[in-house]
Amino acid sequence: MAASIESLLEEISGVDDPIEELQCLKTALLSIPLRDLRDSVSGQRFNVIFSLLHSDDREQVELCVGILERILLALGPVTLAQSYRAELQGGLTHPNDTVKMLALTQIGRMVEHPEASTEILNNHDILAATICCIGEEKMDVAKQAIQSLSKLSHSKPGLDKLFQTDLLTVIKDVMATSDIIRYRIYELVVEISSASPISLGYCAKSGFIAQLLGELTGDDVLTRATSIEMVTSLAHTQHGRKYLAQQGIMDKVSNMIKGADTEPFSALYIPGLVKFFVNLAIMDSPQQVCETYPVFQNKVFVMALDPDPAIIGVALDSLGLLGSTVEGKQVFHKAGERFKAVWLTMSKIAGAGATELRVRSLDAISQLLTLQPEQQTEDLLALTESWFLLLSKQPMDMIRNISIQPFPELHCAAMRVFTALSTQLWGQKLMIGTPSFMEFILDRSAGQTKDAKDAKFDLVGSLVCSSTAAEILGSQHYIRLKSYLRDGAYYVSAVAAVCTEGAD
Repeated sequence: MAASIESLLEEISGVDDPIEELQCLKTALLSIPLRDLRDSVSGQRFNVIFSLLHSDDREQVELCVGILERILLALGPVTLAQSYRAELQGGLTHPNDTVKMLALTQIGRMVEHPEASTEILNNHDILAATICCIGEEKMDVAKQAIQSLSKLSHSKPGLDKLFQTDLLTVIKDVMATSDIIRYRIYELVVEISSASPISLGYCAKSGFIAQLLGELTGDDVLTRATSIEMVTSLAHTQHGRKYLAQQGIMDKVSNMIKGADTEPFSALYIPGLVKFFVNLAIMDSPQQVCETYPVFQNKVFVMALDPDPAIIGVALDSLGLLGSTVEGKQVFHKAGERFKAVWLTMSKIAGAGATELRVRSLDAISQLLTLQPEQQTEDLLALTESWFLLLSKQPMDMIRNISIQPFPELHCAAMRVFTALSTQLWGQKLMIGTPSFMEFILDRSAGQTKDAKDAKFDLVGSLVCSSTAAEILGSQHYIRLKSYLRDGAYYVSAVAAVCTEGAD
């Protein structure tokens, strides 16, 4: 096979229009298992394929990219770094984005390998060209460049190269291109900062993080909305949150929420500020965050009652995420009548209105009602039961009626509410005490989409796995549930087809 590849390469180099030969080479390469391809291409030189990338013929360029993707994947990172540095560097400035993507992907492979990474770190031009790709118009190219460069943060030599050489100037020059590109550089900085406290230190010393935080607390409303997303990403790590706390960012964001009522365009950035605190609460402690920054919890409640669907949606998502934790449930319980008003609004939204908001409300309700077996204390079970019974006069019928409406996403969301109930003793008692409810669960004709079948199957599986289900639901129902589970989500019972003579 190596000989046939070599002969195809010779044929390609000897013709003016190599499309047919390139197609043959691509077919030949694809026919070889990747594990065997390394031996077939080892020692071959594919300069002719790289040279054919310099063409206005789009078909030819794309064939060459497909061939090189296959070949370079078979070669080790060190071989790539030693033999194809110049070709890959040329690919970074190629006018065709697929060629840039090819080069960036291979560079990403090399910087992950210790020996190959050293080769790349010693090549200033490749790194500079990779940084410049962040400024490319196509987002896929920029993302790949960010991904490849962020991998350099895994080593001190990589960090030194990016932040302690004139490459830092290249980054700043690219950053100055436009507002969009500036935030791509911030994305790179946040990616690198998230790797470790040491990498965060490099980024902080470079001044990039201070610049980002300055935009968050600045006067430009649109800039605030964009920068809070980046700062929230930075808060995903413990060392990132520690740094932000040291800089007083939590207090500043809290004050921005307080002052939002007097800002004419605060609706543009308030959802981002709320998501920032939701992230903090989930990562650390809902109780601590809500007690330390009461304005945050208050804002979530106010947003849930807002007439703007976009604001309501963020509030519902926030309530669900916070309420998925035991601490979050306890925080909401302490809120008393204020949370009760929010809960009744959630019930109202779930029952009528735009489908997307109804789904988000149902999902928040299911998260608030969910208790894992190890979390099921007497107090928490009483709490979730009281919330469910507060949804309506007949909450079981309410959720079931939502599930049979002709909207698959509503059906699935309603099933998730029932699944939340299914592990709790009071939930199982409601199920068996609701007329025809078990037949409803076991009826495979309801909900014909894959997602609907999966949602029903999850509910059945949750009941079967409960230690109390057999006793509460009764052996007959429990056996049928186990049969349902055994047959699988997509089981269809055989139905005899009756043929009538003379029928069409």
